[in-house]
Amino acid sequence: MLTKFETKSNRVKGLSFHPKRPWILASLHSGVIQLWDYRMGTLIDRFDEHDGPVRGIHFHKSQPLFVSGGDDYKIKVWNYKLRRCLFTLLGHLDYIRTVQFHNEYPWIVSASDDQTIRIWNWQSRNCVSVLTGHNHYVMCAAFHPKDDLVVSASLDQTVRVWDIGALRKKSVAPGGGGDDITLRIPQMNLNLQVQNELFGGGDAVVKYVLEGHDRGVNWAAFHPSLPLIVSGADDRQVKLWRYNETKAWEVDTLRGHTNNVSCVMFHARQDLIISNSEDKSIRVWDMSKRTGVQTFRREHDRFWILSAHPDINLLAAGHDGGMIVFKLERERPAYALHGSTLYYVKDRYLRTYDLAQGRDNPLIALRRPPTTTLNSAPRSLSYNPAEHAVLLTGDAEGGSFELYQLPKDTGRGESSPDGMRGQGASAVFIARNRFAVLDRAAGVIQVRNLANEVTKKCPPPCATVDALFYAGTGLLLCRAEDRVVLFDVQQRAALAELPTPPVKYVVWNSDMSAVALLSKHAIVVADKRLGGAATVHETIRVKSAAWDDSGVLIYTTLNHLKYCLPNGDSGIIRTLESPLYVVRAANGTVTALDREGRVRSLAVEPAEYGFKLALSQNRFEDVLSLIRSGGLCGAALIAYLQSKGYPEVALHFVADEATRFSLALACGNIEVALQAAQALDERDTWYRLGIEALRQGNFGIVEFSYQKTKSFERLAFLYLVTGQAEKLRKMLKIAEMRGDVMGRAQNALYLGDMRELVRVLEESGQAPLAYVAAGTYGLEEEAARIREGLPEESLPPLPAPGAASLLLPPAPIVQDDNWPLLTVAQGFFEMLAAKGAAKTKGGAGGAAAAAAAAAAATPAAAAAAGLEELQGAGWGDDDADDALGGDGLGGSGDGDGGWDVDDLELPADLGIDAAAAAASGAAGDEGPYLAPAPGVPPPQRWLERRGALAAEHCAAGQFSSAMQLLHRQLGAVDFEALKPHMLELYYASHATLPGLPGVPPVLSGLDRGWSRDAATQPPSAPALLFSLARLEDDLKAAYKLVTEGKFSDALRAFQAMLRTIPLLVVESRKEVDDAKELVVVCREYATGLLCELKRKELAGDEANAPRAAELAAYFTHCQLQPMHLALSLRSAMAIFFKLRNFATAATFARRLLELKPGDKMAASARQVLAACEKTPTDELPVNYDPRNPFDICTITFTPIYRGSKFAEDRYTGAKFQPSCEGQVSPIGEFCRVGADAGGLVVSPSQLR
Repeated sequence: MLTKFETKSNRVKGLSFHPKRPWILASLHSGVIQLWDYRMGTLIDRFDEHDGPVRGIHFHKSQPLFVSGGDDYKIKVWNYKLRRCLFTLLGHLDYIRTVQFHNEYPWIVSASDDQTIRIWNWQSRNCVSVLTGHNHYVMCAAFHPKDDLVVSASLDQTVRVWDIGALRKKSVAPGGGGDDITLRIPQMNLNLQVQNELFGGGDAVVKYVLEGHDRGVNWAAFHPSLPLIVSGADDRQVKLWRYNETKAWEVDTLRGHTNNVSCVMFHARQDLIISNSEDKSIRVWDMSKRTGVQTFRREHDRFWILSAHPDINLLAAGHDGGMIVFKLERERPAYALHGSTLYYVKDRYLRTYDLAQGRDNPLIALRRPPTTTLNSAPRSLSYNPAEHAVLLTGDAEGGSFELYQLPKDTGRGESSPDGMRGQGASAVFIARNRFAVLDRAAGVIQVRNLANEVTKKCPPPCATVDALFYAGTGLLLCRAEDRVVLFDVQQRAALAELPTPPVKYVVWNSDMSAVALLSKHAIVVADKRLGGAATVHETIRVKSAAWDDSGVLIYTTLNHLKYCLPNGDSGIIRTLESPLYVVRAANGTVTALDREGRVRSLAVEPAEYGFKLALSQNRFEDVLSLIRSGGLCGAALIAYLQSKGYPEVALHFVADEATRFSLALACGNIEVALQAAQALDERDTWYRLGIEALRQGNFGIVEFSYQKTKSFERLAFLYLVTGQAEKLRKMLKIAEMRGDVMGRAQNALYLGDMRELVRVLEESGQAPLAYVAAGTYGLEEEAARIREGLPEESLPPLPAPGAASLLLPPAPIVQDDNWPLLTVAQGFFEMLAAKGAAKTKGGAGGAAAAAAAAAAATPAAAAAAGLEELQGAGWGDDDADDALGGDGLGGSGDGDGGWDVDDLELPADLGIDAAAAAASGAAGDEGPYLAPAPGVPPPQRWLERRGALAAEHCAAGQFSSAMQLLHRQLGAVDFEALKPHMLELYYASHATLPGLPGVPPVLSGLDRGWSRDAATQPPSAPALLFSLARLEDDLKAAYKLVTEGKFSDALRAFQAMLRTIPLLVVESRKEVDDAKELVVVCREYATGLLCELKRKELAGDEANAPRAAELAAYFTHCQLQPMHLALSLRSAMAIFFKLRNFATAATFARRLLELKPGDKMAASARQVLAACEKTPTDELPVNYDPRNPFDICTITFTPIYRGSKFAEDRYTGAKFQPSCEGQVSPIGEFCRVGADAGGLVVSPSQLR
């Protein structure tokens, strides 16, 4: 059995596969219906309107419907798109066992404990026939796939076959007898309904009654194409029946189940019968030989229901604890490619297929294995071109291989050569006349010659090796549980090692320089020495892969053909209707095998992955040719270019101005951004352009942007900081025209014009404030005038002379338009763009160029046009309104118009200056400014050499990738606990160098290998904060806290060390072992301290005294220092002695004496032992067995005895109860219990 999907839930009583989508319905004993995607392993929806168990469920063949029947006597028809029940069919008087849609007609058949079978029309929503005749519960009923028959099984020990041909004729007849005429006459309809209810209708008659079972029959099913019926019953037997037009008879009985047979069915595509039973097994029977082929058992769950997919080789079974979706045998054909010849196995024949000529040829017939079990087909095929030999490996007999010497010229008339067989988990050629076999029983790798004689034996590189793959002459890739090892058979040495998920297949490129390691849900791409690894993760199963000529990996999942670049970038090429196994990818064609062993060719478009590959390899000429070909487009490609730091390349693909604007800002191309902003002419666009121009110091475009957005405050401040006092005065006039009091006051302050400030305050009704301002700044005439209009009692006091100073802006020292720019070389794509522009200019002529320049300057000129009126106009309201188009900037007379102004006309010289600045910034004589290409920062250099150490990723500031590594290696999920340590690591590996005032400091990376004597030294590895020596000091401090009894502080210290250890970097294997040993020490102390702190919480409560005693006993079983172990034993001994559990107290006393403690402690232990031996009994029962080794679950604080099931924290090795799987381990407080993780990686030596 190959399990594809499994769920855990209440007892599953009904199952149904969707005919097209990868969905399955499961009806539960709890009354819930679950809709699962078995390919993705996700729950799509749940329906829970039934009251009580739901036993029957079925998908419609073509409509978005399913039907369910339950113990509430109701049949419900659901629409899964609308996610609701459409209607309910009522009529049954007892539990409904099964429901099923007809393949062609709008019928539903249902079986019930009311001893009837009903056929319903789900379109008219009424019962069209009642089948009566059974005299006990009807356990199932089903339509024949093609004929007008229904089969039913009942606890009356019979199987009945019903003929519903009359019902079909009645339903499809165009004239009388149909439902329409019956419905027209109410009385006739009522009489027929009563007759059908009481005696059954005449539309369905019993054709056969099959008797032979000794007890009630639970299930019966038709064969999809042959006149056969299979049934299963409480007599533990499976019976096979045959029928014809006139009679039915028993063919054979299949015996083997040891309890009631709950369900049985024919396999849709093979001559097999599958049955399941309450004996907790699923059995597979050969229909032709009538013998059992295979048995699958569960430990605790009884099976209740089976379902088969109508089209593909999938089965499902429901049991007490959920359901499983499975296959009986592997469908992937074994194949190997040499040159243009494909060798593959199909229908027990080894065949060849010439890819160049498209010719298929059977080579030899393969001998059938002696076993009768399923999965006897070869799993893999290895071809030796030098000796024209083939090596086949399979799972038969626990792992075996067959070696065939192929004839030179094969034909159908020749006899097939005899293959040489042997036992081995894996077998693969490693030289011209040698092949390697993994003998797992003996724990050795055998090297054999082509006569199948062992010539050499060598131990595998690690004890957990379970598969071998070819890696070149004399080299093997050995798969262990969490890694792959490159092994030299001749030298018996491991050359390299790479942590990976469990690898299923290995694919090498043509020159053996790159390898792809395929696992269930991931692909690891590496070089021939397993270096430079990149991993691609998939949510659904990876099926196969092949390298194309350009060095791109083409691979398939269950439903996609995809590509993977050497750097790990991947994408989808096309969708697949059914799984394919890639054989070769070349010249835009992918050749693959399907599950039936047919060779198929798919045309693919390599432009997208060819473009990405050229970009990653800096082959810009190829990039340009692909761009010019016009075959590339799409938002995904633009997003890819942005993420890879090539927004200037993305500009070549984009015609949409909004996207061009965003890309131009991303690459700092202010000229293209200005052109796009002029085309868009949106407020937000101008605002963003102003921010970018300000960042680059292009004040002309900043000024232009602020004018377009009418950001007067920003514009005034820009003039202030650039020292343009004349333009500030014009802004003051504009604020006065707009009636903007705050703007006038602000600009007056910027200019230091106190007379204007006093005038603004006075006009706005702030006379006291105007008086204070005039008096403070020495404007005596204005102060006297204002004072005359104020009453004496409201005069504010003036500050003392000399106590106030005049607010004046600083005088500008140097005034320039824009920041000075560096002259740098243009990039590749900018040079190409400049050449294209030059050609366009030369071809169009001077007039066209002048027109283009005029068009480019139009927006700036438009901002300046029409403003000459404003400069010459008076400052009265009427004049201002006329100059501004009648309504003025303040809007209508309501006073709420505010900023709703469409066209603001600024002074002419102001606009002209802005236009000139924008034009000069956009089209200067010296060409566009290009920022110098930035160098590679040290953190990026640090990660180029050793990319799988989390500590170095943290030091480089790559916290996201560090968290991914820790999740993959340790199962870390809660990074809040690790955050302080990761930040400390980052801070310790960088230094800040202060710069000039107003300039941010420079961040510099601190290199671990820095030398004062070296002249130049490229970055190699970051300086790290944490070391083993520091952790040893922390461990001594933690020991001291334990000795002093400060358990809470000690626990925090050990947990802090557990969070620090993953952020170590050590060099040697010995240091790796020391780090792992430190993890074990911290785990043991953390476990014991958690138990002790839990015990202290329960102290003083008499009701919890036994529980507290258990926790004290568990503390003594942690691996502690002798002094601490003695203290824990003394405490447990005292607690148990007080509870009068003398037998257990005596065991603690003996263990304490074995440690040879101090005299005082030893004397106390001897006294307790003497007292306990007089009455060696325990008064209170406790969950503690000192003689059975156990581990402690620190979530439930219960023992896990040896041999019991457990879930594990892969980082610390702490064990937990299975129910705790998925929770965060309290040992380190950041790893998930039961996570699939590779293990601690803290050294480059672990990656080699």
